[in-house]
Amino acid sequence: MLTPPDQPTAPAQPTAPSPSSAASAGSPRPVPSVDAAASAGPSRIAPLRVALMSCAHTHAAGYAQLLEAREDVDLVVADPDGFGDVRGARIVGSYDQAWDHWPEGPDAIVVTSANAHHRDLVLEAARRGVHVLCEKPLATTVVDAEQMVAACREAGVVLMTAFPVHFSPAAEALRSAVAEGSLGEVIGITGTNNGKLPSTRAWFTDVELSGGGALVDHTVHIAEILQDMFGAPATVFATANRILAADRAGEGAETAGLVTLTYPGGLVATIDCSWSQPADALTWGGLTIQAIGTGGQLQVDAFAQHVGGPGHWLPYGVNLDARLLEAFLDAVRAGEAVAPTGDVGLASVRVVAAAQESVRTGQPVALQA
Repeated sequence: MLTPPDQPTAPAQPTAPSPSSAASAGSPRPVPSVDAAASAGPSRIAPLRVALMSCAHTHAAGYAQLLEAREDVDLVVADPDGFGDVRGARIVGSYDQAWDHWPEGPDAIVVTSANAHHRDLVLEAARRGVHVLCEKPLATTVVDAEQMVAACREAGVVLMTAFPVHFSPAAEALRSAVAEGSLGEVIGITGTNNGKLPSTRAWFTDVELSGGGALVDHTVHIAEILQDMFGAPATVFATANRILAADRAGEGAETAGLVTLTYPGGLVATIDCSWSQPADALTWGGLTIQAIGTGGQLQVDAFAQHVGGPGHWLPYGVNLDARLLEAFLDAVRAGEAVAPTGDVGLASVRVVAAAQESVRTGQPVALQA
């Protein structure tokens, strides 16, 4: 979870989506083309119809604000659980109302529900020929994630996974250094994605709705970056505990974890995914990666762009959520997914599932090719 400032506590049991029979299955519907309207200027491009599905995720408010401000987007927000803290957008009280808000239906949806409800929303979108940006993790099980990727591929619709750190200048610098070989052979990676234990959405620590605790929430961002550079690991080993903030976490949800990935070429990477940021910290947390190679090393901090002092933390620079949404909307208009795709979302779910199995068994878990 890459969280905006804390929001008021709200209901903790988000509503599962129910499949709708309002639309029939079909190929992806045509969407307004940038090229077709280029001669008329950007302001004349027909807006994309976008439905933000659920306010359960803490990213929903930020996405809604960014989408609402765009002239090329016509936005509606479904808040079936009545969280009531997403402002300034057209709010409807059910998923069916969002699906049916336009006679033609939406061109695209952004899924920001509890993790366990991603699958049904994405499968319904594929059935309707609607493009999808889905919050991470893509799903709570590998089987669900595989079904989502397959359904969207068969329907010919875009499926992307919401990994905003993919667009960080720090991550881009690391990818470039690895691709250009300026570090030599990379032999070790140390990653940290620590944060506060989620406090404004209780479902984050409800394992039935989230799929787990810190392993689920904070392994996937770095796993996505590593997948992009090195492909899938050969084995996954993980340890986890509930020493931190156990009194505030749901039953069975780990609050700290360390995941070790070993790659076929010998590279070893670790991910500290703990909810170890103090509750009174000035910001939600952070993400750093140190890469060590035979020819040099590089350390990057995805959220280094800030100024602060006692009682203050003021970020500046690139808005990662805005870059994510821009990439998704461009992909919808082009009809072709770009990174981070649903496939990399599936790959990160496989890493998390292997980490959970390793915690249960105390043994490394091999990932199937």
